[in-house]
Order: sequence, then structure tokens, then C-alpha cells
Amino acid sequence: MVYQFKIQIKGITKPPVWRKVSVPANFTFSRFHDVIQAAFGWENYHLFEFKDKEWQSNIRIAVPRKDDFLDPDFFAEVKNASKTKLSAIFKDKFRKFFYIYDFGDDWVHEITLESISDGNQKTAVCLSAKGSCPPEDCGGIYGYAEMKEVFATMPESEEANEYREWLGLDEREKWNTEAFFIEAINAHLEQL
Repeated sequence: MVYQFKIQIKGITKPPVWRKVSVPANFTFSRFHDVIQAAFGWENYHLFEFKDKEWQSNIRIAVPRKDDFLDPDFFAEVKNASKTKLSAIFKDKFRKFFYIYDFGDDWVHEITLESISDGNQKTAVCLSAKGSCPPEDCGGIYGYAEMKEVFATMPESEEANEYREWLGLDEREKWNTEAFFIEAINAHLEQL
């Protein structure tokens, strides 16, 4: 079986940032994490988890750690991401799920299972996309919005130049929040 997901970073608009991916149902959540990292262009610097709700979830899937706080009133037991397959969670009916990356910047990705098909696909494929992924460690959705605002309203400012340097852009180079390169994404996904 093959799942088609739409994954969108919550809280980002103008443009929104989303990817549609086709993923084999036998992938583990650890491998799905790798797919999301590649599809968005994240650099895999931070911790992550998958949850059925943003707050007080019933299902949490992550890399278990010794210091995981387990309070049955507020947190669900952590399922091991390297042992839990997508097919164990996305059964019979379509479901929404959340992927949280970087517990400091708190990037919440809403995952919507759009379709299930029969197939023998071996790798994940990015089908379509919109918007450029925010840079790592930019301060979450508010820091990202501030960066966009600086580039839009004060492109010649010292602050914009500092952002350019941080992003590795040339002096006065424009930052394109709409850019994504589906061929590069799929080349990376093929290597997973």
C-alpha cells in the first residue's frame, strides 16, 4: 500500500509551506521523519515527535529518551518511531496527525492522509509543493514572519544584510520565500 499525505507547516501564510508526498505504508515513523526532513529541507538538527493532537495527545511517536516525562493525565506513552510503522496508525479511515520538529522553535506540521492506493512503491516521492521552508533556528513562526517582513519592507537595511549573511546569500540578493526544487527533493528522497 501507498499513502499520499499533504503536510503543511501550521501558522505560515503568504505563501503557505506544504508538501504532498507519496510514501510506502511499511515505512516506520523514523523513516517518515527522514522523508519530512528531506521534503521540507530541514537539516535534522533537533528532536521530533508525531502526535494525534497538538495538546494532550493520546498517541506520541518519537525516539524514546530516558528523560521523557510520563504523566498519564497529560502525556501518552511514547511509541518508538523506529519500530512503529505508518500502517499501524493510518488504518481503515483517513486521519490527521501532527509532526512537531524542534521543540524550541516548535514547528508544527499538520499531516493529512489524502488517499491510500495499492502499489509496490519502494521510496517516497514528493508530488507537489508550495513555499520555501523556513531556515533552521530562525525563531519559529514569529521569527520567520519577522524575517519576511524585514526583507519585504526594509530590503536594504542592516538587519536584512545580517539575515542575508546568515542565509548565505550574496549582498543585495533577494530571498525567495516561494522557492522549492522538487527535483532536488526527490533526488534526496531517493537516497533514503
